[in-house]
Amino acid sequence: MSASIDPIKLDRLAEVAIKIGLQLQPGQDLLLTAPSAALPLVRRIAEHAYKAGAGLVTPILSDEAVTLARYRFAPDDSFDRAAGWLYQGMSQAFAANTARLAIVGDNPMLLSGEDPAKVARASKANSVAYQPALEKIVNFEINWNIIAYPTLSWAKLVFPNDEDDVAVAKLADAIFAASRVDTDDAVDSWRKHNAVLRSRTEWLNGQRFSALHYSGPGTDLTVGLADGHEWEGGASTARNGITCNANIPTEEVFTTPHARRVTGHVVSTKPLSYQGSLIDNIEVRFDEGRIVAAKASRGEEVLNKVLDIDEGARRLGEVALVPHSSPISKSGLLFFNTLFDENAACHIALGQCYSKCFVDGDKLTPEQIAAQGGNKSFIHIDWMIGSDQTDIDGIHADGRRVPVFRKGEWA
Repeated sequence: MSASIDPIKLDRLAEVAIKIGLQLQPGQDLLLTAPSAALPLVRRIAEHAYKAGAGLVTPILSDEAVTLARYRFAPDDSFDRAAGWLYQGMSQAFAANTARLAIVGDNPMLLSGEDPAKVARASKANSVAYQPALEKIVNFEINWNIIAYPTLSWAKLVFPNDEDDVAVAKLADAIFAASRVDTDDAVDSWRKHNAVLRSRTEWLNGQRFSALHYSGPGTDLTVGLADGHEWEGGASTARNGITCNANIPTEEVFTTPHARRVTGHVVSTKPLSYQGSLIDNIEVRFDEGRIVAAKASRGEEVLNKVLDIDEGARRLGEVALVPHSSPISKSGLLFFNTLFDENAACHIALGQCYSKCFVDGDKLTPEQIAAQGGNKSFIHIDWMIGSDQTDIDGIHADGRRVPVFRKGEWA
């Protein structure tokens, strides 16, 4: 299927991942994870990394057939375990300033036919084991980046009525367009895009809103913002001093909500693909920051299992603003992948907050972050609540309101 993918644009994506996504430094090591089907992109990443002076590129590959074998043949106690030794090693690598790159592309619905209880148990065990490494990611201690590769299994989910090679070619083109590598100078295109996102964050940080109010069909939600919150978007500087773009693509500006100051109700505007299940038409109600009622027309059992993972799972860790006119929204595609779908609409995230989204966040202790309203959890799950009918007001501490979004666009 790799013959269906434009090799020039694939090479541009690899170049952008190294030069913009990571800004990999001479002598810096790189830890890379990817589906085995994404080897054509892995190889190009390695080439560009070593050309940039990488010390050592270490790839770790996953495989859909191996994953399914576990669910079909492994003993029951396997689903309460995870490779903690691997994540401890990743944590040690990050502590030594190794950069992190993830290529996504596995079939988002791979586990949809498996026992949901086993899926939930395995997910929780993995989340717990991954925590030492994840903390270094969410605390932005290193430069990291996520990009995507158009695997056949994913392409057939997005374009089920097309022949295999056509579906892969269509998904590849959609990924390249969203990732802004369909132009001759993709690196320059990203620099210009980052400047636009930076202007948004500067305006929001200048406003110092205490809350955001969302209104739209089925939605009347007030999201208090964490004390000392800071808006981020596009390129950001990690604690190791390297400026990187964590997500490619990205259209969002985001910050940390106050975990105990969210009230009202909200409905999802796009389906959420999570651990092989599709959760659709989510409706939740918040009281004092906590989800106290939740339902969904599809995947409700999975949603409730997610909310019960830990105390922080019912509270927000991120709030993000994305215009309805974003390229991913205009594509009209449902990617079944959060990296893309979250950039089609304003969204919120259940679970862990980013310490980066605080003024002087790199100097705050976990206790200080919690005191300022930051949430802690084993999960971080984004779901979309914006549409062309969404209005958002920024609320100042004195009650003054400033239009931020009108009908899904920046006001």
